[in-house]
Amino acid sequence: MFSGRTLLRASRASSSSAQRLISPRAALAPSQIRNYAAPASIDAKPPVAVYGLDGTYATALYTAAVKTSSLDTTAKALSALNDVYVKDAKLASIMMAPTLSSEDKSAIVSELQKHTGGADKADTVKNFLDTLAANNRLGLLKGVCEKFGELMGAARGEVEMTVTSASPLDNKTLSRLEAAVAKSEYVGQGKKLKVTNKLSQIQVNSDILGGLVVEIGDRTIDLSVSAKISKMNKLLTDTL
Repeated sequence: MFSGRTLLRASRASSSSAQRLISPRAALAPSQIRNYAAPASIDAKPPVAVYGLDGTYATALYTAAVKTSSLDTTAKALSALNDVYVKDAKLASIMMAPTLSSEDKSAIVSELQKHTGGADKADTVKNFLDTLAANNRLGLLKGVCEKFGELMGAARGEVEMTVTSASPLDNKTLSRLEAAVAKSEYVGQGKKLKVTNKLSQIQVNSDILGGLVVEIGDRTIDLSVSAKISKMNKLLTDTL
């Protein structure tokens, strides 16, 4: 597990140096991707657009991973790094510290690599981490992991579902809901429903009073009591 003391006092003896790039887009410049040579038939274009600076970096990483035929292993490595953030609440603040020296960044990159579990066989993630460190953007890594996950979900034809309820749902109710949604038109032909155990996918909000609000991709099914009351109030107001 990461800690501020572990990272900031880690060995300064690392011999690997960060690749010097001036912007995330430079990661795709011809002079920087000679080692990413791939047949012209490979379509490296991301399946969806993701926004923000972390989205720009995630897009650059996705493109590099496609060109090196390491997309799946890169996705596994990024997923492992994202899990580190979940387990270590202090990591995000450590990565954003403005006082990190070059030696600190090198130590952090080395430590992060240990958490990829050997999935980064093509060194795509290692090179990417070096790029973030060189550009003073290690603080973006958490967002990059999340945006890269969105790109991979779209590439795999996955549709995420978020359920909001007034009280926690039991597993039986959630399973029935998943099965019903998976067979519905909301998922779409050729798509598959993705429901994880992350808190962001199963939310509790007492403000909805009762019922459910189900978000499937960019669609929303509002079956909450609060929505029904709002509709009733509007109907009464319009009538009067």
